[in-house]
Amino acid sequence: MHGETRSWSLKLINLISNPRCRTKTNMKNIHNLKAAMATMAACVVCCGGPSLSAGDWPQWRGPSRDGKVSGFTAPEKWPTNLVQKWSTPVGKGDSSPVLVGEKLYTFGRKDTDELVQCLDSSTGKTLWEAKYPGDYVVTGPPARHPGPRSTPVVAEGKICTLGVGGILSCFDATKGTLLWRKQTTNDYLGIPYKSDSSMSPIVEDGLCLVHVGKNTNAAVIAFDLGRGEVKWKWDSDGPGNSSPVIMTMGGKKQVVTLTSKNLVGLSLADGKSLWQVPFEATQGNNTTPVIDGSTVIYTGQGKGLFAVKIEAQGENYTATPLWANMKLGARFTTPILKDGAVFGYNNSFFCASAKTGETLWTDGTKSGQNAALLDAGSQLLAITQNGDFVAFKPSQTEYAELARIKVASTELWAHPVVAGNRIFIRDGETVSLWNIE
Repeated sequence: MHGETRSWSLKLINLISNPRCRTKTNMKNIHNLKAAMATMAACVVCCGGPSLSAGDWPQWRGPSRDGKVSGFTAPEKWPTNLVQKWSTPVGKGDSSPVLVGEKLYTFGRKDTDELVQCLDSSTGKTLWEAKYPGDYVVTGPPARHPGPRSTPVVAEGKICTLGVGGILSCFDATKGTLLWRKQTTNDYLGIPYKSDSSMSPIVEDGLCLVHVGKNTNAAVIAFDLGRGEVKWKWDSDGPGNSSPVIMTMGGKKQVVTLTSKNLVGLSLADGKSLWQVPFEATQGNNTTPVIDGSTVIYTGQGKGLFAVKIEAQGENYTATPLWANMKLGARFTTPILKDGAVFGYNNSFFCASAKTGETLWTDGTKSGQNAALLDAGSQLLAITQNGDFVAFKPSQTEYAELARIKVASTELWAHPVVAGNRIFIRDGETVSLWNIE
């Protein structure tokens, strides 16, 4: 369809740009071509489902998985409080909501079922919901987080979710109709998938990627988004609580992720292992790698903050250490890369040089062990575990706080969604809309 549209576009350009072609007959042809192209364009939109716009937040850490918010204008002076517009029960869980157009998607657990909901973002009203037996119960110390931790991904008119027990589902994002599901060991090509899953699926080039399994029997598997067929499988050590990102080098895309014991780069096209760096944080690999061109920045509790440079050597790749800061390792918070600096959080906020790893400043304010960080342009925004919304300057010389507003009396683990003056916040059982007024 797209190739045919391009071909007709070229015909139209040639007819319009060539004066000799502007006969009465050809002017009629131009009109017909315009009408045909408009019809084809409308068809592309209708067949593709909901399309993404500038303010959308369709997956973990946003459109590019880098925590960068578009279209946010900071108030000249922050108010004392945010105004809550609505609050809707969405089931237990720590899964972050995602926003596409005016539809907000949530993922939680209600009783023994896992629940996917599509809400009207203006009112919180449920537009559709889909539920299925959760088929897994979290036990031991993690049982205080019984619901999904994985953030859904919306792409090509579909929404994919990975349940806390490893059930992967793909729904029609407009209607909530189930398109395909993976929930058996056979579906995962022999991988024992049932575990406390926390990684968030990624969709790229028509593939939905997940990392499932445990210990030494695990794999990154790429499923065809449209039909759910397995396209490739990379056998690995167990998944961390990390989520993959995409890095492009020489026009070729790599999947970069932290397993339980390594930082790895895989070919998106076929799953081939391209490079690997041993890394095992003391309390699990829980953060997402940060991409800076050909450099990968990563962190872990008790280990530090690191950077490696990825370079092509013929058909192979090398990963060369650039720097290490042994004092700034974070357990849960993925850093933000901005203007040559790395902003992070480990019980308090910190800033390091992206070039050398040198600590530029640390803040002594303790706000819990976790915070979700966002780059909103002129300001950095955060939701802390203890229920505060925080805004501060992206300064490389000092921590300069602009606002600290209480938005919850319970722990917050999910990332917020910021769209204009709206902030969507998910606690343990509800999602709510707060306005900056």
